[in-house]
Amino acid sequence: MSTSSATPHDSRMSRKAVTAATLGTALEWFDFTLYGAVSATILPKLFFPAMEPTAGLLASLATFGVGLAARPLGAITCGYLGDKLGRRRLMLATVTLMGLASVMMGLLPTYNQVGVWAPILLVVLRIIQGFALGGESTGAQLMALEHAAPDRRGRYSGLLGICSPLSQILANAVLLTLAGLLSAEQFESFGWRIPFVMSFVLVLVAIFIRLKVDETPAFVALKQTPVKKERSPLKAALGSHRKAILRLMLFFCSPAALFYLIVIFTLSYLTKHLGLSQSLGFSALMVANLCAIVGALAGGYLSDRWGRRKALMLGSIMTLAIMLVYFPILDTRNTFAIMAIMGLFLGFTQFQSGIQPVAFAEAFPTQVRYSGSALAYTGANLLVGGPMPMVAVWLMSQSGNSPWPLVGLCAVINLVSLAMIAIGPETRGVDLDHVTETAPASPQNLSTPTLVEQP
Repeated sequence: MSTSSATPHDSRMSRKAVTAATLGTALEWFDFTLYGAVSATILPKLFFPAMEPTAGLLASLATFGVGLAARPLGAITCGYLGDKLGRRRLMLATVTLMGLASVMMGLLPTYNQVGVWAPILLVVLRIIQGFALGGESTGAQLMALEHAAPDRRGRYSGLLGICSPLSQILANAVLLTLAGLLSAEQFESFGWRIPFVMSFVLVLVAIFIRLKVDETPAFVALKQTPVKKERSPLKAALGSHRKAILRLMLFFCSPAALFYLIVIFTLSYLTKHLGLSQSLGFSALMVANLCAIVGALAGGYLSDRWGRRKALMLGSIMTLAIMLVYFPILDTRNTFAIMAIMGLFLGFTQFQSGIQPVAFAEAFPTQVRYSGSALAYTGANLLVGGPMPMVAVWLMSQSGNSPWPLVGLCAVINLVSLAMIAIGPETRGVDLDHVTETAPASPQNLSTPTLVEQP
């Protein structure tokens, strides 16, 4: 059955919304990725010099983990406020918060200047970055998709899916350029600070664009409709939509785990296990991220043509098939084969991530959409995404450097994800502006998206 929203959408405002969402999210991912790139090289010397080298490196990488841990808190808090106060206000707040934290990080004094306060301030700013990104990820998706016409939501979703791989390409390109222009001493002294400070200029551009975007039609419709307000959006989401949240979280566990497996663990596998050069590893990762951009755009586009479920099943089946030959092809040490398989693997992983924003948005009614989407998205990253590189290292060490136990684990996660896609409803074309809760709510009427026939 063909379905669509009953509310007409302003195409000009839709383009503004997706531009604001994509630019702002890409910039936030850029700052977040930038920190990860310098945490293993520059920061241990400047902020943890009192520790021996290995301990300093671990402490620096731990601050990267702190940012990941702060993301769920940001998602939950911003999800609650976004469902209460509106998408637009939260999007202005998160991009401003990330911009301020990034500038302050670029201006931080070192351990030699202020002692123990340097690493303490670094951790605080990292928590703020993670908090802001946690709120941004879901909020930007909703701001774009709730403005979009029903037949273009998938394409907008695909645009949002390119933010993470694009940020990795840009962050590494900026650092490589600075490293090439400056001496090692200059880069360590001030060069690494430049992109953090300069990113605030781009954040100001993102804020300016977001100020031009109206509140979403869905949230405006919610505010104009009498709804039951006894429970908070977070409690309502966990109460009446817990099955949908769990299903979506288990689906996204596979793309989240595979993303971190490819972009973090594979680099270590190529250089330490296979003895290949770091330059080859970074080049292959750059190619993989380019393929990820294509994959995200293709996933979003095909979800508009085929439906969310059919497109997601294609992506899930392809990652499962590629996974079975991934490590044997890496083991060939053939440069072309390595780049090709990494590109295909990350491409089809991000193919699913390009559909995730619209699939999550269409699964919830307006009054809990931010909270429900944020819980499912960050839950998957917290459960398996972040831990995957460490789990991969442990499994390799316990199996005599055999990758097959790791392949088995990833295959199980992928099969669970595929099952969640198969049992889920097709949501293409649901009315995102519809408010379901106009009377005392029941779990049944809260969990079913409203479909409106096209004339």
